[in-house]
Amino acid sequence: MEILKVENLTKIYGKNTTKVVALDNVSFSVDKGEFVAIVGKSGSGKSTLLHLIGGVDRPTSGKVYIDDKDIFSFDDDKLAIFRRRQVGLIYQFYNLIPILNVEENISLPLELDNRKVSKKKMNDILNLLGLQNRRYHLPNELSGGQQQRTSIGRAIITNPTIILADEPTGNLDTKASDEVVALLKKYNKDLKQTIIMITHNMEIASIADRIIKLEDGKIVSGG
Repeated sequence: MEILKVENLTKIYGKNTTKVVALDNVSFSVDKGEFVAIVGKSGSGKSTLLHLIGGVDRPTSGKVYIDDKDIFSFDDDKLAIFRRRQVGLIYQFYNLIPILNVEENISLPLELDNRKVSKKKMNDILNLLGLQNRRYHLPNELSGGQQQRTSIGRAIITNPTIILADEPTGNLDTKASDEVVALLKKYNKDLKQTIIMITHNMEIASIADRIIKLEDGKIVSGG
């Protein structure tokens, strides 16, 4: 079952002599439960593509459908709500709130929606992440791997339709990288969670079901 459809997606920055085509007529689809890695050199359009799929930015032209919904038909307020409820975002630099502890950072998307997380669900997530003994720690009291696992918890707390991971291991050492990748793969496999991950590391990309390669804003393989 198709969960994501990208149609003729184009993103152009600037004009005339400063014109940069970041994405050039990109189309592909992703099935529910599929783990897709997007690879390419710096400047190939990977992050631009991920930001458009997540509704963080709007395209120059083209469409993105998530669960059959045309996300760019929403106004900014509705798109923000859709993104918060249906899209889990994992960033390279964690983006945790420094004054909130692990449990509070993880539950933040629900708090913003005026919803409460059950104690059982929080315990289940902390167990999955291996953070049971860190729940009341602030981000500056955590290792890089623990911070990234916290950000994964924040991404999955809403049971999103799709998870988008932007270089999730890019700021981690090898051991922590392996732990984060194994966690994403386990979540994908056990709960059939759809994941799209950007990485420049082909070894990490190889755990995905499919690898899409971008060059100069175009798909050259795997689309």
